[in-house]
Amino acid sequence: MSLKKSRARTDDSVGDLEPPAPQGRSILVKRLKVGGQDLRVGIWSAASKHPPLLLFNGIGVGFEMLAPFAEAIPDIETIAFDVPGAGESSAPALPYRLWMMAGLVSRMLDELGYDQVDVLGVSWGGALAQQYALQNPKRCRRLILAATVPSPMIPARPSVLWKFLTPRRLNDPEYRDKVAGDIYGGAARTEPELMRQIAPLYGSASRRGYLYQQLALLGWVSMAWLPLLPQHTLILAGRDDPIAPHINARMLRLMIRRSRLHTFDDGHLFLISQAEGAGRVVDAFLRE
Repeated sequence: MSLKKSRARTDDSVGDLEPPAPQGRSILVKRLKVGGQDLRVGIWSAASKHPPLLLFNGIGVGFEMLAPFAEAIPDIETIAFDVPGAGESSAPALPYRLWMMAGLVSRMLDELGYDQVDVLGVSWGGALAQQYALQNPKRCRRLILAATVPSPMIPARPSVLWKFLTPRRLNDPEYRDKVAGDIYGGAARTEPELMRQIAPLYGSASRRGYLYQQLALLGWVSMAWLPLLPQHTLILAGRDDPIAPHINARMLRLMIRRSRLHTFDDGHLFLISQAEGAGRVVDAFLRE
């Protein structure tokens, strides 16, 4: 597997120039202040009449982690951002709830000049995507939930959950290589070079930001209102996903009325390890 890199450029009015990469889609990096919160946003532009695709990332990482997937959908304008306290967005002063983050995202889209979007959430970002779709039934046209769960969920094994209590797996490359197969499953078990290839995408995680993301999920329940979601929904799952066991994807499929399920023979990182295949599935769904 080879990972393409995006050519980075920056809106001069809002940020500093990031180092250019040798190939791939160009990405415009913006730094915004929304509701008093500093946000770093990445936009992969495309000449398409379809709504742009807004990406919600997993816990503790910046939007670079989703760059391989963004590269695989070159004809769809794609937006991603660093959740406050992750990547290069500053940590908020106080903890927040998912409904608050969904509101912040709407104000971010207003600032960027976007109206209707399609939304893809992966892992932790899948919970935020569910919440966003509920609060924005007209603005969120289509919904894609990848490697994520409803709440309540069928939990991962305690030995897996324990490794997610702190951001050590993000900040300690040696430890991450040691536990990757156990926590991510799929290609992380069978292709040792995968973690070495994606290592530059991880960056470092803020302990406070990581804690706030965890606290945002405390007491959050989606199962009661998932049947109310009006969006056509694509559920993507890995068959060997220790973090989000596959039964959770089947639960989402049963609870969301206009939904379908696509399963990859992979683990939690299929958006990266099978970026081209996932890109084709998503592209076809969005163009229907």
